[in-house]
Amino acid sequence: MAEKPAARKAAASKGTSNTEVVLLSGGNPQIAKGDGDAPVQAYIAAMPDWKSDVGRQIDALIERAVPKVQKAVRWNSPFYGVEGNGWFLSLHCFTKYVQVTFLNGTSLTPMPPKESKHPSVRYLDIRQDEVIDAKRLTSWVKQASTLPGDPLF
Repeated sequence: MAEKPAARKAAASKGTSNTEVVLLSGGNPQIAKGDGDAPVQAYIAAMPDWKSDVGRQIDALIERAVPKVQKAVRWNSPFYGVEGNGWFLSLHCFTKYVQVTFLNGTSLTPMPPKESKHPSVRYLDIRQDEVIDAKRLTSWVKQASTLPGDPLF
């Protein structure tokens, strides 16, 4: 992608207040590729405004639903997976919403609401002041974590 970073920057918390994170188009934090919880937490801490609270809620919900969840940052987005089963979900910041991507979303019941150009992917967009339906999201996360994920990431 030939997109240039936006001029806006956000200070990452979690003990790295001197580290500035570039916010890309739509306010998506530019976080280096990395495995484990630390890069995911850096991404969440750098999410602008209300989006960081949404990121923390989703991350905590995923950890409760899938206790041995594997985490990584790829392409400036947190990914969640199960060891030996691949990635099942990712997050991404856009200007007006946080997008939850279910990589095998068409296999979930009921399917997440937003279609994708990719035949098996479905999205859930969460906007400011929107209450997260924790019961529905937990159901989708649990279902998605049992499906074969995407090993390419």
